[in-house]
Amino acid sequence: MIETTARLTVLAMLVAPLAACGDQSKIPEEQSFGPNPTLPEPNSTLIPTVHIAEARGWPEGTQPKPAAGLTVTAFATGLTHPRTVLTLPNGDVLVTETDAPPRPDDRKGIRGWIMGMVMKRAGSGNPSANRISLLRDADGDGRAETRAAFLQGLNSPFGMALVGNEFYVANTDAVVRFPYNEGDTEIKAPGVKIADLPAGTINHHWTKDLIASRDGSKLYATVGSNSNVAENGMEAETNRAAVLEIDRATGEARLFASGLRNPNGLAWEPTTGALWVAVNERDEIGSDLVPDYMTSVQDGGFYGWPYSYFGQNVDVRVDPPRPDLVAKAIKPDYALGTHTASLGLTFNTGSLFPAEYAGGAFVGQHGSWNRNPRSGYKVIFVPFTNGKPSGPPKDVLTGFIGEDDTALGRPVGVALDKAGALLVADDVGNSVWRVAPERAQASVSGAKANE
Repeated sequence: MIETTARLTVLAMLVAPLAACGDQSKIPEEQSFGPNPTLPEPNSTLIPTVHIAEARGWPEGTQPKPAAGLTVTAFATGLTHPRTVLTLPNGDVLVTETDAPPRPDDRKGIRGWIMGMVMKRAGSGNPSANRISLLRDADGDGRAETRAAFLQGLNSPFGMALVGNEFYVANTDAVVRFPYNEGDTEIKAPGVKIADLPAGTINHHWTKDLIASRDGSKLYATVGSNSNVAENGMEAETNRAAVLEIDRATGEARLFASGLRNPNGLAWEPTTGALWVAVNERDEIGSDLVPDYMTSVQDGGFYGWPYSYFGQNVDVRVDPPRPDLVAKAIKPDYALGTHTASLGLTFNTGSLFPAEYAGGAFVGQHGSWNRNPRSGYKVIFVPFTNGKPSGPPKDVLTGFIGEDDTALGRPVGVALDKAGALLVADDVGNSVWRVAPERAQASVSGAKANE
């Protein structure tokens, strides 16, 4: 107890000054969005900017704020660090309740210890529930009245995919297959490992997202880097900072796209059929660098990390440099703001929302730690035309930072439910929120009243 108190005292002494150190953003936030964001000169400081909202959770009777014309309801509450959501064909919703696995070689030393404590302050770093729960809204009122432990005993699960009667989970270290029958509320059968995923004792970016190809023959898994900018050596980055393609029949994996520092939020763009991914970029070169982004990913494409960012802007911290790879770096399609931690991505393929939302992308932004002022902590919508982003982003769900400057919630994964409403996993609020047009929610409420 004395040792714990001493550590917390040291933390308070160290973290408070950190919040005031580092740099301040100097460009308007809107200039860090779009296909051509403003990229100022890097600004590395001796002590990195640490400006993170302390996790608090939602006080009774409060919730996020939807955009005009939309409404939000609590689809489910009382979850344990929910991160991703998947809607099954029968309308059941699966949610991963998960956190980081043990990583004994990550965040070593004083600086690493401080960063670990800061992340805990932000609501992460607790023991993982290692569970996928099933949420069922049988009466269609936008609130799940049934909750069941669908799968337990997993290993920091994140990505999920269903192909026919086979259910796939991306644990932090492997893709595992389970049998599934429509309507199941629990899977008791043991999983079968399909493919290993890079993990180990560092496992810096532990989340592994997952999506199946349109024909179901392939699985695509994201693997984040094992460092910020390769400070652990490139030998620790094998098959990392990448999207891997896995043959579903054989389990054989290959590098599909690379140079993507921390990819998450895989989604198929509905017009072109291209695979898109949301990517968290590097830290510690200023509040205005580097914008996170979403991009279509090309087979064999290289997107710069760690040697360059947003195309061919060289990161001089990486030694030795690789000008040959910088020359090949593909510029991402659309910047999502600096340090927004954009983790969730889904396209609006339904017809529930108004016409201006048709075909565009919803993005869950978990929120910054390395930027002053803060960024993210909201869900945004990016319009698309002919398969490409076609305008500035629009806020869809906000209010995650309270009046006392604490984090009431932090959005992560996003998905559409069977009706076409937007589901948002909130890992600090321990909830799944449902966003729908006001007219749609009003019709549901009216139908319930007439029953």
